[in-house]
Amino acid sequence: MTNSAACAPLPRAGRREWTAFVVLLLPLLLVSMDVSVLYFAIPAISRELDPSSTQQLWIFDIYAFALAGLLITMGSLGDRIGRRRLLLMGATAFGIASMAAAYAQSAEMLIAARALLGIGGATLMPSTLALVRNLFQDDKQRTRAIGIWSGAMAGGIALGSVMSGLMLNHFWWGSVFLVNVPAMLLLLVLVPVLVPEFKDPAPGRFDLLSVPLSMAAVLPVVYGLKEIAADGWSPVRALFITGGLAVGWVFVQRQRSRPDAMISRTLFRGRVFGSGIALNTVAAFTMMGSAYFTTQYLQSVLGLGTMEAALWSLAPSLAIGVAAPTAGAVAQRVDRAYVVAAGFLVGATGFAILILTGTDTLWIVLAGAAVMGCGIVTVMALVSDMALAAAPAEKAGSAASLLETGQEFGGALGMAVLGSVGAAVYRRDIADAAPAGLSGEALSTVRETLGGASVVSQQLPGGAGQEVLEVAREAFVHGMQIAAAGGAALLAAAAVLAALLLRGTGRTVPAEEGSAAQATAPTDARAAAPVP
Repeated sequence: MTNSAACAPLPRAGRREWTAFVVLLLPLLLVSMDVSVLYFAIPAISRELDPSSTQQLWIFDIYAFALAGLLITMGSLGDRIGRRRLLLMGATAFGIASMAAAYAQSAEMLIAARALLGIGGATLMPSTLALVRNLFQDDKQRTRAIGIWSGAMAGGIALGSVMSGLMLNHFWWGSVFLVNVPAMLLLLVLVPVLVPEFKDPAPGRFDLLSVPLSMAAVLPVVYGLKEIAADGWSPVRALFITGGLAVGWVFVQRQRSRPDAMISRTLFRGRVFGSGIALNTVAAFTMMGSAYFTTQYLQSVLGLGTMEAALWSLAPSLAIGVAAPTAGAVAQRVDRAYVVAAGFLVGATGFAILILTGTDTLWIVLAGAAVMGCGIVTVMALVSDMALAAAPAEKAGSAASLLETGQEFGGALGMAVLGSVGAAVYRRDIADAAPAGLSGEALSTVRETLGGASVVSQQLPGGAGQEVLEVAREAFVHGMQIAAAGGAALLAAAAVLAALLLRGTGRTVPAEEGSAAQATAPTDARAAAPVP
């Protein structure tokens, strides 16, 4: 009788669960859009609030830093107090922070509001993914839902800049934040009605000391990588990364030794979960590394306006949005190890297309970005699904937060490494081909960035400025080509690694790794009764 119960099919989601899922896409879209929503607004903000250069950087970066630093903490907290409750708390904070940002009267106030937005985002991201894991217990339905979730997250980042441009054409700069408020109010009304509560029935004590340890491990590494991507290597930035890794080692040792650890050791008992995090991190590495180049290419090489560049960047998103659900359907019929490996190979093909980029090849760049994005989103959707399915249901919040923290690390590392490769090629080419007659200061500016070369070219008379700009554009494209070749090689190697690590996992989670999640399903279902 016990065996028959264990073999009984898990319940399938109905109209209520799918409606709840649509509601859960709202915070996901808004959090991902907030990554890019300031692209157009910053000139107006600079005119109104007059931030210093340092303050302007923090207006951009504090959101991502708060988000990355608190993901692990919020995932574990959601397992303990309830993922729906944490989602509602985060939605409230996100809405309040959006209002504060929209009506900020100073740069300091806007930075504080952006920090609160990041804190709210850190509660929303793992909560939504964990709730998707709990709402859809049937393998096929869960795979389809996580595929849609992954496509929506990728599309939201591209949509954010376009939405920002459209709002600023009609309203003041604060309107880009006010868009969040009605969506969050709708979320606060619908989530208690449609989404049941899920939480760990026996979570243990909350390890408060692990909170600052996790932040001290994540934030210095992310900060150091972002700074290297922006301004190159320096001993201070390397020290930040080394310090963060050292604290990370202490954090891991604490998690291994405590029975009430913030990150449960049961998550890593099988190979699927750890492999999923590693492969997801590689996927984010290449995704953000390519975005670093394609964004600059559209604006600085082709000379497109910001709004025009943002609209063109939406074109690859149309294909990417379809790729993840399609891959999920294929994975129901083919061993997922091979589908994930194929996704990496498709991504490598996209990078190979980018190697063909010239100084006036818009369609090649868009095609390469679309093909690469389709492959990478396929990988991210499938490995996220596999990792979450392998995790015990009561630890879904922690599992989701680890996946997303890996994405943050991978994205920052991709921008730093591939960006540094491109920058090194750019500087070498400029040194070899820079026109004679440039002053030392002008040559130094041209060698730093393509943007600097553009500024210098406008200050030079006649054809000299155009010659400088053409040399700089060719140097940038050459760096982009070399970085794309490196990305293609990395993804080809990742395809082999995925086939080896995930081989034998089949179309569903292996019994020995999924038994914990299967066994807790009835308990989780009882804990998930709707709260009046």
